[in-house]
Amino acid sequence: MRFTIEHLSKHFEKKEVLHDIDFSFESGRIYGLLGRNGAGKTTLFNCLNQDMKVDGGSFYLEMDGQKKEIMPDDIGYVLSTPTVPEFLTGREFLKFFIDIHGERIKEPQSLDAYLDYMSIGVKDRDKLLKDYSHGMKNKMQMLVNIIARPNILLLDEPLTSLDVVVAEEMKQILRSLKQDRIIIVSTHIMDLALDLCDEIVLLNHGELEEVDKTDMDSQEFKEKILAALRDSSAA
Repeated sequence: MRFTIEHLSKHFEKKEVLHDIDFSFESGRIYGLLGRNGAGKTTLFNCLNQDMKVDGGSFYLEMDGQKKEIMPDDIGYVLSTPTVPEFLTGREFLKFFIDIHGERIKEPQSLDAYLDYMSIGVKDRDKLLKDYSHGMKNKMQMLVNIIARPNILLLDEPLTSLDVVVAEEMKQILRSLKQDRIIIVSTHIMDLALDLCDEIVLLNHGELEEVDKTDMDSQEFKEKILAALRDSSAA
């Protein structure tokens, strides 16, 4: 499976944020979308999730040699600030999601099995989501996207504000999910991208550029990325 972007562009008034982007993402990989603050990473995700209208270009899936239009069920989007219905408990939210999207769930499990998978404590499962920590809300947001099994999973700064234990748990979960799907993780933290991702893609001057991952752990590799981003202007 391949996710292809062709000639994608986006302007805000006279400011061009995304410039004629051409890029392809392959399934089974975690891509680190790396760019400076304000480079347009969230704008790109909002366009791909079809929350924002593009000014030009297109994007589609290629499956078994056939082009497929992107449908809402194809994309899961995990926001940097978790958006959950705070008037529900964790268990109620999960049950509501499963009831609504039951036809998409190929191998349903019990509510507790799902919550166990995300390490949501037994005592927390019947608490209102408004009383959850940021990290726990993030886990619940991630969990419903895992259950839905979208072909493309977009994560916008997903680990930035999590404590070290939760962040490590989330990284392990993401590594276990990448088979047969495309995961794109937006971040401005280079060390996180290098630790988690199979490929590094720079968003610089409104364009996407894949970085040769040879010697990915070397200081020279880091310097190459920094040099590419250092002169970028905010978008």
